[in-house]
Amino acid sequence: MLWNGWGDPAKAAPLPQDVAVLLRDLLGVAPAAEAPLDLADVALPASRLADPVHAALAAVAEVRRDDETRLRHTRGRSTPDLLRIRAGETADAPDAVVLPASHEEVLAVLRVCARHAVSVVPFGGGTSVVGGLTPRRTDRVVALDLRRLDRVLAVDPVSRTAVLQAGLRGPDAERLLAAKGFTLGHFPQSFEWATVGGFAAARGSGQASAGYGRFDEMVVALTAATPTGTLETGRAPRSAAGPDLRQLLLGSEGAFGVITSVTVRVRPLPEARRYEGWRFPSFDSGARAMRRLAQDGPLPTVLRLSDEAETMVGLARPQTLSDLAADAGCLLLAGYEGTADGVPRLRERTGEALRALGGQPLGDEPGEQWAQGRYAAPYLRDSLLGAGAFAETLETAVFWSGIPRLYAAVREALTSTLTEAGTPPLVMCHISHVYETGASLYFTVVSAQGGAAGDGPLAHWQRAKQAANDAILANGGTISHHHGVGTDHRDWYAREAGPVGVEILRAVKARLDPAGILNPGVLVPE
Repeated sequence: MLWNGWGDPAKAAPLPQDVAVLLRDLLGVAPAAEAPLDLADVALPASRLADPVHAALAAVAEVRRDDETRLRHTRGRSTPDLLRIRAGETADAPDAVVLPASHEEVLAVLRVCARHAVSVVPFGGGTSVVGGLTPRRTDRVVALDLRRLDRVLAVDPVSRTAVLQAGLRGPDAERLLAAKGFTLGHFPQSFEWATVGGFAAARGSGQASAGYGRFDEMVVALTAATPTGTLETGRAPRSAAGPDLRQLLLGSEGAFGVITSVTVRVRPLPEARRYEGWRFPSFDSGARAMRRLAQDGPLPTVLRLSDEAETMVGLARPQTLSDLAADAGCLLLAGYEGTADGVPRLRERTGEALRALGGQPLGDEPGEQWAQGRYAAPYLRDSLLGAGAFAETLETAVFWSGIPRLYAAVREALTSTLTEAGTPPLVMCHISHVYETGASLYFTVVSAQGGAAGDGPLAHWQRAKQAANDAILANGGTISHHHGVGTDHRDWYAREAGPVGVEILRAVKARLDPAGILNPGVLVPE
């Protein structure tokens, strides 16, 4: 992955000039005063891992201490993470990167680190956007890179399950499963780079969640290494044998243990895929239609609704800006995957329902364009940063009855805070994960980078982020639907969990990680 941006460097592209002009005229975005540093110009602090500790780790797993490897394991890929690394801020760099090749080696690494008081940051694809790879800095820190745990260990075609190692990246998991005729159906925006372990540790949700479910719903068993030993959970599809211990690790973000493998539900490869677009006159009417499908069916595999602002920007390709209608309405995308005869039937039934609910069919083009470019948004974010804009995302979930209030409150918090600071934003939102009882709201914010009176863009954004987080909790939302808690959301997670919940988290942490070496400061309130 690009060391100071997202993904494959070959896919990076400068922002089209017409869009740069639009940003300047609409939001007051000015080009950055200084160009980002080159990789060769970034200086790292010397590794603080003493030779005896290095030798103890090297005796049980591969260890790397060169500057480039350490730099590439510094922080995640949130906008604040990228702005810091582009400015040459490397104080958070790990002192070494450890690459175990098995569950047993992970256990051995954790034992060494506990004995020598070395903090451990589990590292998959490096795609965290909530500070999940930026723990509280301790004296010595290593990144535990799981990339060598990259195999499909077993496939059970009768039960339709597969055992996947945690370091397996999304595309590789799909390729290996496809050879057996199966798919996970888990395609988050981070799909090209994120790993199976990260999907589980952060409770990820893919863009086809309406049809395939969230990743944590796919996990039927898992194995984790902790400083106190191995934890194996899941013996049957469902069990009444006490609380479900899988839930200790799903969503734990490496703070309780290191997930080394998961047993997941898989589905047969779809024989057919079709994606299409629908127009609704307003976000409210589109959301009502989504609720009806989620509660009463039929439910497509992909169901996504953009609000008026996101629809406008999505349609505003440079070559069509002059033709853009002021009342473009809201774009709803529906996708269908399954058998060759099942897909047309589901599409027809869904179309009948959407027409009855006020939808206007737009044909295949909007859906197919989305399908072809659904992993491109982070590259656009990099281009916006390069042009001097600030672009970031945040997400939440709420019950259906609370969506209008939560949507309005978060938009107002972001808009008022950034406008008062002199950088009026463009705030966009979509619904992309639906359930019978509610849905997720995903916001994208674009503004000038700003920072009054010498205040940098990070502090400038932090005030807006805090206001949005407060609005989420005050209006019934959860602090995260699928990005996770990390360090960015930890204080609000404590409010959401409540005092008793926080004490339970601390008790689990103390039992599984008594030396406190696993991702200190991440997830668990201190």
